Amino acid sequence: REFEAEIRFYSGDDPLDVWERYIKWTEQAFPGGGKDGNLAAVLERAVGALHGQQRYYKDPRYLNLWLKFGDCCNEPLDLYSYLRSQEIGTTLALLYITWAEALEARGSFRKADLIFQEGLQRKAEPLDKLQAHHKQFQARVSRQTLLALEENPDGDNTGLLEMAEPQRSSLADLKGRGKKKVRAPISRVGDAVKAVNPNRSCQPQASLQLPNTPSFAVFDENSVFSGPEIPTLTAQSWPAPPVPKAKENELSAGPWNSGR
Repeated sequence: REFEAEIRFYSGDDPLDVWERYIKWTEQAFPGGGKDGNLAAVLERAVGALHGQQRYYKDPRYLNLWLKFGDCCNEPLDLYSYLRSQEIGTTLALLYITWAEALEARGSFRKADLIFQEGLQRKAEPLDKLQAHHKQFQARVSRQTLLALEENPDGDNTGLLEMAEPQRSSLADLKGRGKKKVRAPISRVGDAVKAVNPNRSCQPQASLQLPNTPSFAVFDENSVFSGPEIPTLTAQSWPAPPVPKAKENELSAGPWNSGR
């Protein structure tokens, strides 16, 4: 109640200070989170109250508030992109470190390295902290590359950063195996991807000819896209902050003596 009253009647020149103390108190009073602490709602209110105040865009306190709010969102990666589009925290190393770690956790090592490189080019502060986290990231990726080579010594030594995204093969590219009973091979993606033969032909199979029956052509799904190239969609920056995760069911306040 004291924090709510201070926010409501605040007349100073630093409203971010009140919200920061309010959020810290909530985290300390309710370390386990949950409905009682209602931290997500406080963060959402703080973001809305301070939204658009450019004097805080380079303030570490303001960026920290946004990053905590990102933990309550359905897709934090979208929030990081929104922060970059609005130039919020782009001069601070914490944005790029948090963003790259989120990408690394999803296995997007290439994108994570690009985020680190962007932060280094912008000379985000503190620069030595950003450089240290980048070196640690490179060391982790190198270890994973070595482990992958030990499991698959015949694989190509391209490194995880240079590996392309796995693509599913179309049915037209699969060839049956077996003499008596034809079985389609298993095409794996992800960690089970094997080296692809560069000399392999991707042409569709020839028409199947049966005796005393008219010939018919095997459908090739790849030929559907032989027409004009489909235009790609470009990412649009968000006009407003993202929506946080769905909260637990909450009952609206009302008189206590009317319930059964």
